[in-house]
Amino acid sequence: MTLTLLIDLDDTLLTNNIETFLPAYLKALGRHMVDYVAPESMTHHLMRATKAMVTNNTADLSLERSFDGVFYPAIGRTKEELQTVIEKFYDDVFPQLQPLTSPRPEAVKLVEGALHQGHTLVVATNPLFPKKAILHRLRWAGLDPDEINFALITTYECFHYAKPNPAYFAEILAQLGWPSQPAVVIGNSLEDDLIPAACLGLPVYWVIEPQSELPPPPLPEGFHPLSASGSLAEIPAWIDRVDAAGLRQEFKTPQAMLAVLKSTPAAMDTLCLNLNERQWKDRPQPNAWSLTEIICHLRDVDREVNIPRMERVIQEKDPFVPGVNSDQWAEERKYFLEDGPTALREFIEVRGKLITMLEELPEASWQLPARHAIFGPTRLQELVSFTAMHDRTHVQQALETIRTLA
Repeated sequence: MTLTLLIDLDDTLLTNNIETFLPAYLKALGRHMVDYVAPESMTHHLMRATKAMVTNNTADLSLERSFDGVFYPAIGRTKEELQTVIEKFYDDVFPQLQPLTSPRPEAVKLVEGALHQGHTLVVATNPLFPKKAILHRLRWAGLDPDEINFALITTYECFHYAKPNPAYFAEILAQLGWPSQPAVVIGNSLEDDLIPAACLGLPVYWVIEPQSELPPPPLPEGFHPLSASGSLAEIPAWIDRVDAAGLRQEFKTPQAMLAVLKSTPAAMDTLCLNLNERQWKDRPQPNAWSLTEIICHLRDVDREVNIPRMERVIQEKDPFVPGVNSDQWAEERKYFLEDGPTALREFIEVRGKLITMLEELPEASWQLPARHAIFGPTRLQELVSFTAMHDRTHVQQALETIRTLA
């Protein structure tokens, strides 16, 4: 069996002290943009826009669009006006910050060894930078993305959630099509990497600074039992232990299930970028659904099954929940005639309503009982778990459809 390794970048694969790097980055960017915006003003509004990305909790906007909506109006310039000068900054000026960082030979060995064993690797860096900035830092780490087959590199162009939101890690797995092999998270930050990953029930590895002479601190209670901490050099042995354990990927807690539900519209938004009409409308097989039909199905099941069903469980005492055959709606409602991008926007909106309803519940409400026509006695938490499993199935289906029609 192989694993999906979600590996942090800064101070995990690359030595990069943010307390040194960030001021230098802001100073360089301010100097480069001085003809367009005062450095003090630019820094203030850039940090406000970055906070908007970190706190974003919906799939309505990618992180890039979230940033743009705060930053450019605040400085009185359009993105189009500054696009060329910003591109030049990341092409010519940003690389001058490399001396503030240093590669870690153990990281290169870790990546090369994991790929040789057949593991899937994701660069799970906080996606608060453009792709160009992250690719530069990977090259500084000795991990040229043109030569190394990373399955995914998280950037602000293609992500909707940032660390420490647990939905960030769920969004990674959703964009990969919810791979069957187990996933683990490797990082140096307890707050940004390990705690949110542990909320999903993922095993984590806490990378301790190599210069530390102290024994690694214990991981907090409640972490997956296969979690560990130590040096980069010890990670391959840990990967082998996790691999041998035959781990099952499960998302059982309310927080984990909410992260899965948030990840579905976000991943669909990214996976559907720049598709042509044929890719929206064509069926990969005569008896299969098109991408538009998949999204219409997810939208209508939320609107007409999930939300009304969960409202009944919340509002009524041990209600009876009938089964619904929603698969037949695709033909009955002629989903193939609908506009795919419009259906996606509608799904994102209705899924937001479902998530808001669930997030506002007190913890005890997740145990409210119901009687399901097929599954018998159940509780709200189990009904939500059915929705999360249903999501994962159709995200896999959508990604396979997109790949088949590429």
